Amino acid sequence: MTSSIKIIDEKLLSDNWYILKKYTFEYQRKDGKIETQSREVYDRGNGATILLYNSQKKTVILTRQFRIPTYVNGNKDGMLIETCAGLLDQDEPETAIKRETEEETGYRISEVEKVFEAYMSPGSVTEILYFFIAEYSQEDVANEGGGVEDEEIDVLELPFEQVINMVKTGEIKDGKTIMLLQYLQLHKNF
Repeated sequence: MTSSIKIIDEKLLSDNWYILKKYTFEYQRKDGKIETQSREVYDRGNGATILLYNSQKKTVILTRQFRIPTYVNGNKDGMLIETCAGLLDQDEPETAIKRETEEETGYRISEVEKVFEAYMSPGSVTEILYFFIAEYSQEDVANEGGGVEDEEIDVLELPFEQVINMVKTGEIKDGKTIMLLQYLQLHKNF
């Protein structure tokens, strides 16, 4: 079934950090009825995320950093444990994730494997997130990581079994991280 969409109005609400617009549109329902709806849409660009893993040591590299949206929604200290991630910034996903990996974790990875892509919050955010995994070793360390400019990122090397338990206990609540951990568990026999 293909619905018919017609944008009636597009209003810029904010371009302070990223772009927030309000769209008013006509939407043709399955029964043929046309109704007018309005939705706010946040455009922050597309991004990429990666889970670094070491199959010999059975460890993964995660990051921890302060995330204000989690703090205002009940995360007591605002700190979130997650996979390395960042915006594409006009780069191809593979190029962007290699750059982000080195900036955030300090690991210079030459080979990455794209595993899937997904809309993460399609009810209000335009972003498509590209998901990658890559094997790492100590020879890949290029610097101490920690991010750039105003970023303050802790780099964590943790046993895979421990991070799976951290998902169960709620210590890891980040969706993209949980998705990549489960992918690794299912497809790499961790």
